[in-house]
Amino acid sequence: MRLIEVIQRSTTFLESRGVESPRLQVELILAHVLRIPRLQLYLQFDRPLLPEVLDAARLAVQRRGQRIPLQHILGSTSFCGLEMEVSSDTLIPRPETEWLAEHAWNWLAHNKAALPPQPRVLDWGTGTGCLAIAITHHHPSARITAIDVSPPTLAIAQRNATRHGLADRIEFVQADGVEPLPGDLRFHLIVGNPPYIPTAEIPTLEPEVRDHDPTLALDGGPDGLVVYRRLARSLKDRLLPPGVVMLEFGDGQAREIARVLTQAGWSDPEVHQDASGRERFLVARVSQPSTIS
Repeated sequence: MRLIEVIQRSTTFLESRGVESPRLQVELILAHVLRIPRLQLYLQFDRPLLPEVLDAARLAVQRRGQRIPLQHILGSTSFCGLEMEVSSDTLIPRPETEWLAEHAWNWLAHNKAALPPQPRVLDWGTGTGCLAIAITHHHPSARITAIDVSPPTLAIAQRNATRHGLADRIEFVQADGVEPLPGDLRFHLIVGNPPYIPTAEIPTLEPEVRDHDPTLALDGGPDGLVVYRRLARSLKDRLLPPGVVMLEFGDGQAREIARVLTQAGWSDPEVHQDASGRERFLVARVSQPSTIS
């Protein structure tokens, strides 16, 4: 069977299964199976596929038709141009979170004069390690502590750091994250993408998210803000001046999260948008930050 025929039939199949952007999904699968750049497919439409290649492509397309995330099928995804291993143990990094990462490394660069040579950064709920890795990649002097409650998740994050040659510059720690951190760790920057989806909304999510992302990374409690209230209290004493916290949130949550932080003693909450113009993450300071160095 020729490549173009596989693309056409597979696209029709995925479309019948309700998969978004079915043609693109098929092309990404075939590029992965053939180990060629996606655009090269357009130069090889008449290429006959060997039986073993056809079998691999068919299996992958069938799995995608079962609404298994494409990233799980491919085994990785790109975040800020860096390839990240993903699995059912990790939240798949979203493109909108790249804006949080970029804002974080730009903040470190713009405040370089006010920060020590090796500013300390906490990546709360690291997941794949994407935020910690992207920030370290763009700001190599940063000393990053990345925490997550799940050992399998931390193992993936560590492999991703190793993949990009950053394993010796990021400390991965198993920690709950909503309880006070052990010891006297203090940070100049705290970043995180806490769970923010209200519990009742989780059954209504797309199958790729509902059935394959870790519920722990999605479920934000009855109103989606349970973890933010805990973080507003537990992170207050962890900032070094002139430190800030940057937290991602969901649609329509900006005003309430700003209120939660303000009531807990944080000041100057600033809401920032993602590429689509949606309010996506918040930056805040503590009214009287710790002076421990």
